[in-house]
Amino acid sequence: MPTTLDDFDVIGKRVFLRADLNVPMRDGAVSDATRILRLATTIIELADKGAVVVVASHFGRPMGEPVPEMSLAPLAGPLSAALGGRNVAFANDCVGAEAQKIVAAASAGDVILLENLRYHAGEEDNDPEFAADLARLADLYVNDAFSAAHRAHASTEALAHLLPAAAGRMMEAELDALESVLGSPDHPVGAIVGGAKVSTKLDLLGNLVAKVDMLAIGGAMANTFLHALGTDVGKSLCEHDMADTARDILAQADEARCEVILPADAVVAAEFAEHAPSEVVPVGAVPGDMMILDVGPGSANGLAAKLNNLKTLVWNGPLGAFEAPPFDAGTVMVARIAADLTRAGSLKTVAGGGDTVAALAAADVLSEFSYVSTAGGAFLEWLEGKELPGIKALR
Repeated sequence: MPTTLDDFDVIGKRVFLRADLNVPMRDGAVSDATRILRLATTIIELADKGAVVVVASHFGRPMGEPVPEMSLAPLAGPLSAALGGRNVAFANDCVGAEAQKIVAAASAGDVILLENLRYHAGEEDNDPEFAADLARLADLYVNDAFSAAHRAHASTEALAHLLPAAAGRMMEAELDALESVLGSPDHPVGAIVGGAKVSTKLDLLGNLVAKVDMLAIGGAMANTFLHALGTDVGKSLCEHDMADTARDILAQADEARCEVILPADAVVAAEFAEHAPSEVVPVGAVPGDMMILDVGPGSANGLAAKLNNLKTLVWNGPLGAFEAPPFDAGTVMVARIAADLTRAGSLKTVAGGGDTVAALAAADVLSEFSYVSTAGGAFLEWLEGKELPGIKALR
């Protein structure tokens, strides 16, 4: 575990806090403030202990140039609200005289939000000179942006080598949650992996079969595995050229004594559309002119029963096309059973990935899981067993 805030004396110190405020916006307003609300814990702790908190983040991909639509200025208000109304001063740049002047004038407990880091090409280039410019603003460095930790950028990697560095509370919670499911978990451990393509989750599947006791595969990627086993999946989305790879993964799982669960029945339809006419069929009887859009009730019930035997569950990806009812039924049912077991204290549940978060929200269980990561690529790369540059730099 990296150094944490418990190891820092921040009284009277300027703390550069790397956050991830790359939040969804709609009509100029924040449409999902989850990351901002979680970040508030670290900011409040630092400010209450007498630090000057200098918050920095990226937003969008401005490609090293100022883009007004990607300014962080509109986020000063929502950040202030998350902090209970504390004032948040805004700096029109993240380096240089403007930023230095605002930081120099700040007092203990003040919070400053810097302009978009990616307005400077040096951020994504992990440029040491840009990192040195950032370092001039602070005495200590805290990274609370796990969701950006898979990128070796100036504010996530180089800067951590120039100042005493630690993980923020959100980063700490994320690492604790991930360690609990794949580092030193309570067995039996299960994983649910969904999504469209096997090709995008090869490293994930390869890492999981060596670490978990049960792997349930859903979503369109299950079609590729069914095809690899000789099942006709009709006109379902399927990577036919990945059949050999799918068989290799199944062989690895068998060698590691990891039970792989594939759908036994499926909900099929002639088109992918909300409320399209559908029927439930065994996976071996999918009509040639129809596509699999969800696991069937038998498969969902079977997987739900398996959860009763687990102590730990990690979930990445929905079981079906949850965006279009009724093809959300399998995901919703299994998610609610997992939530029930979590509430009962018999199952630790950790989930992450954009579609996963949306699917759990649709099932109304987002707050019921032990931990839900808002990180996308970083969460996936951690599950793949990769060392993240932003984490390595804190060790």
